[in-house]
Amino acid sequence: MFVPMPASDASTQPGSIASGDKVGAPSVAAAKAATPSLQAIALTKEYGTVRAIENLNFTVARGEIVGFLGPNGAGKSTTMRIFSGLLSATSGRAYVAGVPVASNPDEVKRRLGFMPEQNPLPEDMRVIEYLRFRARLKELPRSKVKVRVDEAMEMCGLQHKTSRKLIGTLSKGYRQRVGIADAILAEPEVILMDEPTIGLDPHQIQQIRRLIESLRESGQTVLISSHILAEIEACCDRVMIINQGRLVASGTSASLRRELMSRTEWRLRLHGDVAAFEQILPEVNAGLRIAACSTPDADGFVEVGLDGPANEPDIGEKLLSVIMRSGLWRVREFAHVEPGLEQIFLAATKQGDEASPPRRTPKA
Repeated sequence: MFVPMPASDASTQPGSIASGDKVGAPSVAAAKAATPSLQAIALTKEYGTVRAIENLNFTVARGEIVGFLGPNGAGKSTTMRIFSGLLSATSGRAYVAGVPVASNPDEVKRRLGFMPEQNPLPEDMRVIEYLRFRARLKELPRSKVKVRVDEAMEMCGLQHKTSRKLIGTLSKGYRQRVGIADAILAEPEVILMDEPTIGLDPHQIQQIRRLIESLRESGQTVLISSHILAEIEACCDRVMIINQGRLVASGTSASLRRELMSRTEWRLRLHGDVAAFEQILPEVNAGLRIAACSTPDADGFVEVGLDGPANEPDIGEKLLSVIMRSGLWRVREFAHVEPGLEQIFLAATKQGDEASPPRRTPKA
């Protein structure tokens, strides 16, 4: 939990060094490494009587790749826009690499690359012209502009003929690539990507995954929102889930699975009397039950889905032992099916819905 401290005390700022500390190269390096890339302290944004986000507290460490998930309208884009300096918070504080966004937005823009969901691209500029223009706005040294533009276009698959096309003639997928190239152009410490895979085909999504992996290798921090949960699970170190403007879950898929999922599944392909099989389940565990059963295949095997408590990992071993000991059934396949990120997301947002009152500010 973060406790807001007086802004006037320099020692309370993220990554600051107390006046009694010895200032030297190791101390500065250690302080920089310890400073979060992103930090939200009691962050709140109101639009009239509606709270878009409320009392958000979180940190993203340097070099982390974090998925930022939530239903439509949960507050993801609002949060990213506040960190980018495009939107001011109603209350609370946001820091990028230790720099306060509200009081030093220019320095924040030097340290952060942002790809918004609705990317305002000029349709009458060619891709290469636009990226060179953006490189100059981002204060890249003139000697590095061509090199970095070429590198960004190659990383995003925009080289060759595409680089000379007018942005207005590009498909949605290629416009997304231009936005990503813009975000990574100046090699910022922190990169925010709001729905970067919208409009991309499976091959292009794989390219984005490889791009994110390359950013990880270079030590950059990425906060990425997406509705393609499989991609988030594949490329992110952990996820944060926001619902109705509040952070409802944060952690790795494994930790959230333990925290949020009280039930789990097993699937087996079985030959024998299913009704008799169902009767032996209480012997294995009182909470074990058949959730689904298919019709027999050509060999007489049925696929049975079992539902049981998630906090008892030896259920599968006990079940196999009972089956083998009885000799009444043949088993061709047996697997424990762990809940994926989609089930975790649904469980977290359902709990948030049940716990959260309407997002309205109190009347004066």
